[in-house]
Amino acid sequence: MAQREQAEEIIRAVLTASDPAHAVSRAVAALPPCNGRTLLLAVGKAAPVMAAAALAVPGFAPERTLVITKYGHCRTAGVSQLPEGRQSSFRILEAGHPVPDANSYAAADEAVAMLSGLAPADRVVLLLSGGGSALLEKPLLPEEEMGEINRQLLACGAPIEEVNTIRKRLSAVKGGRLAQLCAPAQIHTIALSDVLGDAPHSIASGPAVPDPTTCADALRIVRERGLRLSPEARALLARETPKKLLNAQVQVVGGMSIARRAAARACAALGCRTLLFLPALTAEASAVGRFFGCLARKARREGRRLALAAGGETVVTLGKAHGLGGRNQEAALAAATVLAGMTDACFFSLGTDGTDGPTDAAGGYADGKTARAIAAAGHTTAREALRAHDAYPALQSCGGLLHTGPTGTNVNDVCCLLVGTGDGCDR
Repeated sequence: MAQREQAEEIIRAVLTASDPAHAVSRAVAALPPCNGRTLLLAVGKAAPVMAAAALAVPGFAPERTLVITKYGHCRTAGVSQLPEGRQSSFRILEAGHPVPDANSYAAADEAVAMLSGLAPADRVVLLLSGGGSALLEKPLLPEEEMGEINRQLLACGAPIEEVNTIRKRLSAVKGGRLAQLCAPAQIHTIALSDVLGDAPHSIASGPAVPDPTTCADALRIVRERGLRLSPEARALLARETPKKLLNAQVQVVGGMSIARRAAARACAALGCRTLLFLPALTAEASAVGRFFGCLARKARREGRRLALAAGGETVVTLGKAHGLGGRNQEAALAAATVLAGMTDACFFSLGTDGTDGPTDAAGGYADGKTARAIAAAGHTTAREALRAHDAYPALQSCGGLLHTGPTGTNVNDVCCLLVGTGDGCDR
């Protein structure tokens, strides 16, 4: 089997293992009985799949269901198979990601209206997945200003923890504030994690969990990242988020570790030595790609056949001018510059949600022929495209983009290095 085929087989195994439907079904079935009304709110890139799984649980019949997801991630096949009564109370909205848009704000308004006026005997079931921070937004600032702050946060290379620390204080629904809006009703969060360490307060900016970050943390991030904020925004950063919520419970039912282990199992099936890279990847995407390329060269010098599986969330620090791509594509392009000329070695990096940055690709694939193929296309070289943060067209020119379409899950990124596993390798 060629290494590209091996990579695609590993990707299929990762996405199958990361499907949240079974975990959500178990969690919903285990919820305590409710004496009042039940409302279901699902937010995130995996929201349609999670909601359909919940509604299929016998005996779980919410009065209303609102699903908020990213454009193109609306999967209704599972909904069409539900009983007629449940379909009629099921509403799906699509909104902007990674930068909130008018539909994100409208979706939040509809969610807040649905959750208003609840009684102590009522409950809200919140199905939460990655992307929810942008998809559900009720800003405390003018929408234009909020959009500009989000763009600054995404461009400065800040890790998601820092991004969320700022977002929480500028929103009426993040950092535990959605739970406050539900009071006196209880809110049960069932979350699919796309953050390192699976901390509930970081998943979609923790709308229904206490927030451990502080105002001092927020102001430090503004200073260190050089964010340009209005006096009104700075004043909001000085307002503390909820530190205790008596009406909120949370359960995390899946995360990156599941996807990473699935990748390792699929690699091991290739019959070579398989290593699981346990530290979560958090560095610059280009540095990660070059690192794995260097590992491939070292393995080849030592005559070793190996596969290495890893996961995490890298960052890309953009300059004033940049092209099109995403962190996974950038990692693959950087690996291509190191793998150049090698035989039987490849690297791929994939966003498990099926999208990477503002593109239609899930990630990128590179081997020893990638850099030469990009140069042969005549528009740029791999190194030039990397400097310009323009990975998408470079990889597109040589068939190096990975396309899965929306996957129905979102457990962060997975990458793999394969050395000596292809058909032409030395056994």
